[in-house]
Amino acid sequence: MDSVTVVVIGGGATGTGILRDLSMRGVKTLLIERGDLASDASGRFHGLLHSGARYAVTDPRSAKECIEENAILRRIGKHCVEKTEGFFVRLEGDGEDYEGQWVAGCAAARIHAKRVDLKEARRLEPHLSRRAVSVFRVPDSAIDGFRLCWQNVASARRYGGEVRTYTEATGIERAGDRVVGVTVCDTLTGAVDSIGCDHVVNAAGSWVGRVASWAGIEVDVKPDRGVLIAFNHRFTNRVINRLRPPANGDIFVPHGPITVLGTTSSPVASADDNVPHVEEVLELLHNGTELFEDLPKYRILRAYAGARPLYSPGEGRAASRDFTILDHSTDGLRGLTSAAGGKLTSYRLMAEKTADVVCRELGVKAACRTAAEPMVEDPPRRLVTRARPFFPPYGLDLAASRLGAAFGPVVQGLQMHPEERRLICECEMVTLAEVESAAREPTTFNLGDIRRRTRMGMGTCQGAFCSLRAVGALVSHDLVADKDGKALIRDFLETRWKGIRPVLWGDQIREAEFQREVYAATLNLDGTAQR
Repeated sequence: MDSVTVVVIGGGATGTGILRDLSMRGVKTLLIERGDLASDASGRFHGLLHSGARYAVTDPRSAKECIEENAILRRIGKHCVEKTEGFFVRLEGDGEDYEGQWVAGCAAARIHAKRVDLKEARRLEPHLSRRAVSVFRVPDSAIDGFRLCWQNVASARRYGGEVRTYTEATGIERAGDRVVGVTVCDTLTGAVDSIGCDHVVNAAGSWVGRVASWAGIEVDVKPDRGVLIAFNHRFTNRVINRLRPPANGDIFVPHGPITVLGTTSSPVASADDNVPHVEEVLELLHNGTELFEDLPKYRILRAYAGARPLYSPGEGRAASRDFTILDHSTDGLRGLTSAAGGKLTSYRLMAEKTADVVCRELGVKAACRTAAEPMVEDPPRRLVTRARPFFPPYGLDLAASRLGAAFGPVVQGLQMHPEERRLICECEMVTLAEVESAAREPTTFNLGDIRRRTRMGMGTCQGAFCSLRAVGALVSHDLVADKDGKALIRDFLETRWKGIRPVLWGDQIREAEFQREVYAATLNLDGTAQR
């Protein structure tokens, strides 16, 4: 049985943030996650780094936290953030009184909201609705949740932090009134094990209540499902919010070459309920068209859904997005702390407050440093110059941001094997060298894991071309030992299909039929084609 000081359960932004914080304070910490990192809520949201303006009227405390953490994340996590800024847009028919409340709320939270001349706003965002009557500029940004989690881990590893993916916690072990370990199951092999520890941090998001119940403790976290749509066009360069009380389908977030529209809000019994429905997609399109009248002309890539972990009175949009740290010594069990509620923008603060509770119980005096130290250092200028011949002009900065500390070794490898600069994923400018780097990670077990590290398969073709190229390259370089190449492709395309199925019309159904012709008919991937 392995033993560490702290086990963190949950591999989303909060869990990886806690791992980083505790590791930087010198605490021997292991994070376990039942799937890959950011495979749940932290990888299933609109990718908005909130300025706090959305909560300026309805949730002033969250608004203030957001603008403070926004500034910190732009600094320490700049390789995960695109500083797009944002517009809040009031349309004809939206309440003028609410605009006044919103302006006052932004001022109270110290969110800089500056009115933009309508002519200037339309010059900057030419596709914006002609029904706009007021536009304000705010410091919203876009953030990559996958990259954020992995760069938190990269930082934690420098201080001795460890991660085990595809390792599901199944129970909490106790001796009297004290936690002594967790039982775990390898979700790939079914092997069962125990990990000894002095403290368990429950950072399981919407599953916090279930984890706490293993210790006989009730934590009422309510999963709230949100559906989103990804478009194959970057038709806005800024985050666009509707200036009205928060509702479904009123946020657009640009990410690289695409735009995400979100989101819905509905309570669900299980956070595993994450398959979008056609009706939800149609509602988003209907509401979103009010901000961008040409929306129906843009091709949809996919729809997806995630569950917000709400921990407060009320449901849906009436519930606060604030977080709570629960020290379960007050429930008669020492060595268990739960981090409940919150949102990705405030994950670092949530992790800091959780680590404070853990360190106080462990007698650790070290202070939090996560707000001051960058997660990933900028690559040296000389290294960028050496790398330039091996990447497309637009792809160099993307690769450096995605790879983080691995950028140097990848460039060194490219100098010895320049043929590995060829693109595997043309949509997201992902090279063979990047795919190989991700495949060599001990936490990589399938193409989905590579996708979350590199964004391979997240662009226009949704894996139609790059999945076959990736598996071919991995097989030829002996990086899929004991793995079935056909199964890797099939599983990867199946995960893409879940998001494509709710939007099967127009160009998307033609793309789906093309994939079927390639993989089912020509390559007979499922073995059903007649000879």
